[in-house]
Amino acid sequence: MAMGTRTKREKQQELWIPSSAIVTTPAHAFYERLNSILEQHGFDRKTEQLCRRYYKEPYGRPSLSPGVYFRMLLVGYLEGLDSERGIAWRVADSLSLRKFLGYGLEEETPEHSTLSRTRRLYAVETHGAVFQWVLKILQQEGLIEGQRISIDATTLEANAALKNIVHRDTGEKYEDYLKRLAQAAGMEKPTREQLARMDRKRKKKGSNKEWKSRSDPDARITKMKDGRTHLAHKAEHAVDLATGALLSLTLHPADQGDTTTMWQTLKEAQEAARKSNGQGVKEAALDKGYYSGAVLKKLQRRKIRSYIPEPEYKHRHWQGPGKRLEQKLVYANRCRIRRAKSKRMQKLRTELTERSFAHLYETGGMRRVHLRGRTNILKRLLLQGSGFNLSLVLRMLLGAGKPRQFQGLKIQFFYLLQGITALWLRFKLVRQLFLHHFILSHSMGLHRKCCFKIATSTTGC
Repeated sequence: MAMGTRTKREKQQELWIPSSAIVTTPAHAFYERLNSILEQHGFDRKTEQLCRRYYKEPYGRPSLSPGVYFRMLLVGYLEGLDSERGIAWRVADSLSLRKFLGYGLEEETPEHSTLSRTRRLYAVETHGAVFQWVLKILQQEGLIEGQRISIDATTLEANAALKNIVHRDTGEKYEDYLKRLAQAAGMEKPTREQLARMDRKRKKKGSNKEWKSRSDPDARITKMKDGRTHLAHKAEHAVDLATGALLSLTLHPADQGDTTTMWQTLKEAQEAARKSNGQGVKEAALDKGYYSGAVLKKLQRRKIRSYIPEPEYKHRHWQGPGKRLEQKLVYANRCRIRRAKSKRMQKLRTELTERSFAHLYETGGMRRVHLRGRTNILKRLLLQGSGFNLSLVLRMLLGAGKPRQFQGLKIQFFYLLQGITALWLRFKLVRQLFLHHFILSHSMGLHRKCCFKIATSTTGC
């Protein structure tokens, strides 16, 4: 066999080639199964009904199909792509993703500008309706119980620089504001180093009431999980503790407290739970950031049993109007969190809620957003959450929720099969050695018996 070289392959491509000569690859088994689930539940028909009001039917060139648009955002979650440019490039480069979207080799896949324009065209309510449609699939598969939930929040780094913030009243840049303060303090021409030193000594310098981002006004100055101060948004999840399904996903300003933002998340989770079990949420496991007397009262009015770890207090005075009821609720919550059931629920809360954060923002590529504005970010997050819930169905059917995990399962199966084959060959070898030893020993025993008989017959014993 002669070795192939690259120089022999360098040639000018033909202008026209028959379609039968084009090399095709088999479709990805993971995306084939996902497409079968979507088609089984009428995904394209449902999305076209939701998006029909955005188009004037008899006029103009046909637009991007709603089913293709939502599938591309699901690809962003499944492949861990953070930007719409990355999604468009990945779809154009992959033959299996072309088949998943229904595009042939002779068709041009959608560009990132088409994807972003379609996102701006569809309202947040349309993306929320797709999220609710996926929840119905989970209900049919028995993956939503809804009686015990957990609520937690995380911060997402905004697509805006902290150095470009401006004053809300005057529109003055932060650097110009520092120069004005330095000149008022006696510095005629302050350097950047002097400005940084002066700014380091100032207290309460990053107030969201005074400053905002010009490029993303919805972003807020906040402290991130790793200790950095940055412009960010706050995403909040409500997760079913029985199955790990994401019941609701909301986006809030990053400077709002947990006790303020939790009620919208709880309301949406309550609606999803009522559709599943008919009763709604009965128990809620939260962390210390959600603890307050007002929260316990509101949960008691909604007939929800709370499991919230209590912060350390030196001494509390139960005096004043309404304090008697609050005292009763605080003592009841304190008694519940000491039980083994509460410890199990808190363990599930940290496991399942943090798992949803990891899939959507770490491996899902949304820890730093590439969009601006709360509306645009929430649209993408709702489809990320839809992909997370669909991955639960795929994990139940295939054993893997993402394509890379499915590929790992195939490799594990190959190694398992290889190990079983090696064990079988070893067993056959041991069996052959045993049979050989048995036959040899049996023949030697017969030989000894014959020799003994000959010896006794000759000696007359």
